[in-house]
Amino acid sequence: MTVVFRSMFEVTRDEWLTGLGLAAEDIPDVVILEGSWWRAERQAMRLAHLTDVRELGFPDIFWGRYGDKKVVFCMAYGAPRAVEVSQIFACLGCKLVIQIGTCGGLQSHLAPGDIIIPDVIRCEDGVAEHYVDRPTIAADPYWVTRAKSALDAQDRRVHIGPHVTFSSLFAESVEMYEAWHRDGLLSVEMETATTLAAAAKYGVPGVSMVVVWDELTAGRRFMDPMTPEDLAQLDISNEAVFAAALTLTEEVT
Repeated sequence: MTVVFRSMFEVTRDEWLTGLGLAAEDIPDVVILEGSWWRAERQAMRLAHLTDVRELGFPDIFWGRYGDKKVVFCMAYGAPRAVEVSQIFACLGCKLVIQIGTCGGLQSHLAPGDIIIPDVIRCEDGVAEHYVDRPTIAADPYWVTRAKSALDAQDRRVHIGPHVTFSSLFAESVEMYEAWHRDGLLSVEMETATTLAAAAKYGVPGVSMVVVWDELTAGRRFMDPMTPEDLAQLDISNEAVFAAALTLTEEVT
């Protein structure tokens, strides 16, 4: 008996469309992913900006419209989930993949509510390495510039620079923080490298906008108290990154 193995890389376009319950003409222009524990709250807030919203054939993947653009939105926490959404829709031919969420700040000049647009991202999450043949993945320079412009228009503090994606918030050690800080990395989170790497494998550009929550150089994690002022800035910026994602959606051609 011959044993035949088949990987997910071999799933065809038609198979994906059938599984999703999606017509070819409804392949999204833009895919927006967000990593957060607060799934229900964030999902409701984001989907309220879209019209004709429906859940696709796979759970928690939502299709909708923003003006004349078709959008897929998914709450995808961690690289193992983010890669699935990014790979499926990049394989189908979406035009842009956008990652949003929160991050830990690795430099002392960063404050809660500051927004990081990673330009070069270290792949230390255990998933991105299967999509790239180097230790980093770059965000698309054009969309980095456009994201900065969209956030500047909202009067946000924005930083463009190097970033690291790691596999688990709980597995990060002080030694890791110190090394990342010394290397000049701005921030750390759990999805960006894989989201962008999976998209890039299929020639689809990607960009990330993540909001500083943890002040790691000051020893403050997300469980620790924040001042009302810092909490307000965090909330404003969490809204700003989604608004910027919708602005980029309008710009896709």
